[in-house]
Amino acid sequence: MKKEFGLVLIALFFLSLNNTFTAVYALDKDGKEVVLIEEKADISGDGKEDTIFLKGIPYEEGASYLKEIFLQITGSNGKSERVELEGGYEPGVTFVDLNHDDIEDMLISIPSGGSGGMTNYSLFTYKDFQLKEIAPPDPLTITSQFLDQYQAKITIENTGQSYNFDLKSRKNDYDRLGIYQNGKLNEPRELMVDPYSTLKPVKINDNSYGLKAIQQISGAYHADGIAFIESTWNYENGKWLLLDTKVMERKQRVKR
Repeated sequence: MKKEFGLVLIALFFLSLNNTFTAVYALDKDGKEVVLIEEKADISGDGKEDTIFLKGIPYEEGASYLKEIFLQITGSNGKSERVELEGGYEPGVTFVDLNHDDIEDMLISIPSGGSGGMTNYSLFTYKDFQLKEIAPPDPLTITSQFLDQYQAKITIENTGQSYNFDLKSRKNDYDRLGIYQNGKLNEPRELMVDPYSTLKPVKINDNSYGLKAIQQISGAYHADGIAFIESTWNYENGKWLLLDTKVMERKQRVKR
């Protein structure tokens, strides 16, 4: 009798564990993949809803970092497509028509973590049940350098525009770090130019959407933010066209 009672307790224990894992992780049958997002939208253009999943495999049990992330689509025709994405944290998906074919595309964001606040972006279309990737616009090409007397300069090569920054308020920090001595640069040094930290849909006219992107410019380290560079893009004839750029300096005044 004691043996049978013990077996019942053991069975109940493992059953409770199984229920807990199912509720918390929503695991697939293989016990590895986590269903992160499940959405329904007409992304094929047939007027019926398709099912969109984002799934991931945690680096280890309980970890928030996902070493593998997948986009999986089950079309209204019953067929499935699947593609592997970059690893990262807490992916998201936005449905918006960016290639102007009157069918919503999928803009997927995957934060990579770290002090720079980087996020990887992917863009997919599923028109006529064909999964195709559209490369997002490349980050702006920006050259940069520190100048003597606690100044800095950037040039946006895409537009030819240059901007100067007065960094005298950071003198003590830069002297301590050995970047300057008596107002002179110790050696040539560039600023830190990040890729996109943000890429989000924006309405560019009454009928269509484009993308607004933000890149950060930093000085001696990432937390030493100098400016944000905002760019607006539109997808036309199979390529991204730059519509506008804006420089938003942090704390100091931009001099053109």
